[in-house]
Amino acid sequence: MGVFLLLVVRWLVRIENWRSYSLSAGGSEASHHEQEHVEKPSGLIRWITTVDHKDIGLMYGVFAVLSFAWGGIAVVLMRTELTTPPVDLLSETFYNALMTTHGITMLFLFGTPILAAFSNYLIPLLIGADDMAFPRINAIAFWLLPPGALLIWGGLILEPFQVGVEGAQTAWTLYAPLSVQQTNAGVDLMILGLHLTGVSATMGAINFITTIFTERGEDVTWANLDIFSWTVLVQSGQILFAFPLLGSALVMLLLDRNFGTTFFAVEGGGPILWQHLFWFFGHPEVYILVLPPMGLISYILPRFASRRLFGFKFVVYSTLALGVLSFGVWAHHMFATGIDPRLRASFMAVSIAIAIPSAVKTFNWISTMWGGKIRLVTPMLFCIGFIANFIIGGVTGVFEAAIPVDLVLHDTYHVIAHFHYVIMGGIAFAIFAGIYYWFPLVTGRWYQRTLGKWHFWLTMIGTNITFFPMVLLGYGGMPRRYAGYDITVGPVGYFADLHQLATVGVYILAIGQLIFVWNLVTSWLEGRPIEDSDPWNLDEHGLRTNEWGWLEQHRETALVDGGSEMTDSESSEKTSTTDD
Repeated sequence: MGVFLLLVVRWLVRIENWRSYSLSAGGSEASHHEQEHVEKPSGLIRWITTVDHKDIGLMYGVFAVLSFAWGGIAVVLMRTELTTPPVDLLSETFYNALMTTHGITMLFLFGTPILAAFSNYLIPLLIGADDMAFPRINAIAFWLLPPGALLIWGGLILEPFQVGVEGAQTAWTLYAPLSVQQTNAGVDLMILGLHLTGVSATMGAINFITTIFTERGEDVTWANLDIFSWTVLVQSGQILFAFPLLGSALVMLLLDRNFGTTFFAVEGGGPILWQHLFWFFGHPEVYILVLPPMGLISYILPRFASRRLFGFKFVVYSTLALGVLSFGVWAHHMFATGIDPRLRASFMAVSIAIAIPSAVKTFNWISTMWGGKIRLVTPMLFCIGFIANFIIGGVTGVFEAAIPVDLVLHDTYHVIAHFHYVIMGGIAFAIFAGIYYWFPLVTGRWYQRTLGKWHFWLTMIGTNITFFPMVLLGYGGMPRRYAGYDITVGPVGYFADLHQLATVGVYILAIGQLIFVWNLVTSWLEGRPIEDSDPWNLDEHGLRTNEWGWLEQHRETALVDGGSEMTDSESSEKTSTTDD
């Protein structure tokens, strides 16, 4: 095997120039007659060896969409089980395994990577950099994710082969002592996979911070740095403080499971220690996931309101405030654990206060639209949907931040509703807005506009039909993480009716996402080419930004290198984007 690997490496070295495809930072440009035009390798070798930030961004995106599909299939199966009160479709153990893989996949394998996709592709273009500060580290950070995903999913993948490994059944929080006492090796695989994803995120964060600080163009200052780059910068700072702590806690958990240490045993540090360590990471993680989507909304929404972002500085200040305050609210997940009431009160105060920076952003978005010339194109629809869902998610979160209310709603479906209104109703909507907005930039083609709007309405309707019944389930006392429930609790059929409604919502959501994937793939391959480098007519209102300037240069370079302009028939097919 070793000889085979050496032969493969030698073959790759012979056919591939392992130096960067572009001039490295600080490198000197060769003279005109000495400079050679070096093409990227084609096929699989290109994607394996690339250090181009755009290629890596695309790979992050494809990986995230595949992970989204895995997590989505898991939740469709879970909701189907919950359609009827008894556990009659899935076993309790398989349901718990699906619940665990759904949570971890959506947070660590979809949420973080899809944001890294946007950041990798766009940050250098927005700040006028040639590439990321550390292109090879950028590539390594991505290539840690596929093996991490296989480890996280390893239990479910290996379970049908009956080799003694099953899917982890700990939920995504891995609470001790449950996560210590499960002898299933799938838990160990999942912990190792989580560790790899944490290393990947930390490497990416270091790269983004260095790039934004040192690689900005001469015309990009802190005063005019775009809002998306600001949010990625703050997110990266949070990752540097949060993810290493998670890695340390995971190592301690592995030691407890395999070497008999007592970090989280009653006779040692205690199970509550795990909760403190995990949630010190876990709540900043929520803002790690939500800050770049807030940046996407702050960046995209003004383009279709035909005016600049209202209160830009206050949006930046509120971003910094969220980054700092997110580290002071972790114990609101632990109000029911019996911690000191004085500590609970302080965490309640900070948890309620952290809603203020989010409210500032929300009012700024609404003020930006107020009096603007709004174009209801697909990206704008998702921006508006984000705001509507985020308000519901935020208000329900303020209720849960109050100790008396939280003690009643703790570990009920109200928590699921709040969390998913922010994650699915907020973050996913911002991601979809970004995908549609920059689709012409990345592909040079248009998506199918009708399918884009179908995707929005099915996603918006499905999200609210799925998660608003969960608010009512929470008030009714329905506990989360149960594969079955008692129909006789409360009004007859109360739980069953709401669960069935939520399941219908999930099916609507699933149809919407299938339309999205179909639209994405077919438009990428066969979509109508864009006619110029300003496909959204941003110049009309003076809102054109750096990435579209890069597109213009890219198209001009393509023509110089032998490309051809669109034919007359292609040009005649172009319709006004204002009708999207």
